[in-house]
Amino acid sequence: MILVIVLVLKNYAQVPEQDKLPPKNPSDSIPAAIAPEKDMGDVIHHWFYRHAPLQVDAGLKKDTRKHFSIVPAVGYTLQTGFAGILSGNMAWYTDTAEDTKISSVNTNITYSQYRQILIPFQINSWTKGNRYNIITDFRFLQYPSVIYGLGGETDPNQGYTIDFTGIKVHQTVMKALSHNFYVGLGYYFDKLWDIRATDSLSLDLKDQLTKKLGTTETASGVVFRFLYDNRLNQINPQQGLYFNVAYRYSPKAFGSDSTWHSVLIDARKYIQFPKSSKNVLAFWFMQWFVAGGTSPYLLMPSTGWDDNYNTGRGYIQGRFRGNNMTYFETEYRFGITNNGLLGGVAFINLQHFSQDISAAYNTIFPGYGLGLRLKLNKHSGANLCIDYGFGKNGSRGFFVNLGEIF
Repeated sequence: MILVIVLVLKNYAQVPEQDKLPPKNPSDSIPAAIAPEKDMGDVIHHWFYRHAPLQVDAGLKKDTRKHFSIVPAVGYTLQTGFAGILSGNMAWYTDTAEDTKISSVNTNITYSQYRQILIPFQINSWTKGNRYNIITDFRFLQYPSVIYGLGGETDPNQGYTIDFTGIKVHQTVMKALSHNFYVGLGYYFDKLWDIRATDSLSLDLKDQLTKKLGTTETASGVVFRFLYDNRLNQINPQQGLYFNVAYRYSPKAFGSDSTWHSVLIDARKYIQFPKSSKNVLAFWFMQWFVAGGTSPYLLMPSTGWDDNYNTGRGYIQGRFRGNNMTYFETEYRFGITNNGLLGGVAFINLQHFSQDISAAYNTIFPGYGLGLRLKLNKHSGANLCIDYGFGKNGSRGFFVNLGEIF
């Protein structure tokens, strides 16, 4: 069971007075077949100001104002148990040109039943003319969690609870080579400390885990990225193609525990289906592998440990781990209400992990499920995502996210 309590605070004060006034004749401004876009901010506003007009232009045209929402919520997921969440989203356009991409700031502060603390801060900013894309990902974690070993044949009943504290500082600057093509350079720093087993284990087993994990893990180095992205809205894509290749090099000379490098290939496609609707059929393929050296154990490719912690709905975070991860997911997103306030999704995903990138693909783990979408910010398209997923061997549970899963 999941309980989500949402209070959305929005920036009505930033809207010019003329935009707050209703049209003299609403039927002159809004085609009868199109319902005005509505989000939770409008719902809350209507509760307190029942006779105030709805801001019908928002979401239908671009402007350069900054639109934000703040969302306190209570929820339950497999990896956190019951959790209190404070989510914030801000979005804006640098100009009103038709092909301008949306910039955003997101945070999703969480404190869970298992005494987990997650404080992420993500910025995806585009300059005028989409000439530069500046990507920032800062996170703090105090994170008791479960590990299961390497590869796809690990026993779901043989997990070990560990605790650690960590920070993540990933900064990348991308420059346009031509329309929608970008190359960039960045710096990635990850540090985990106070790593320890918290289960009641024998001294011998605790020694084995300590030997495998150590008490700290540090990775520091550069990343080279190639990006093609013709989506206009990265928060809630309605169309387009996203293709990203990132090569990460973490040498000892930069402060890493060991020299290693990895490659991430991330491809996503979005198709309106049917074409006359706002429904979207989305596809996601990801190949993530350690190309050389020895990655710190907790930074290896793993279920739910991608940049946004979204892979593998249907399985607990960290359920599978290996040097090589192959992942595919498809999702159908559809509206439930005509005003966009409530929507739904159906999804299927497949994942494979191996200890060696040349290992045969002999075990594939499927996940599938359904979800609801509650519109938090119609300017940015940000949704509160509540999904219920199923996996193999009885794995199942709720998954909550701010913004689309991919």
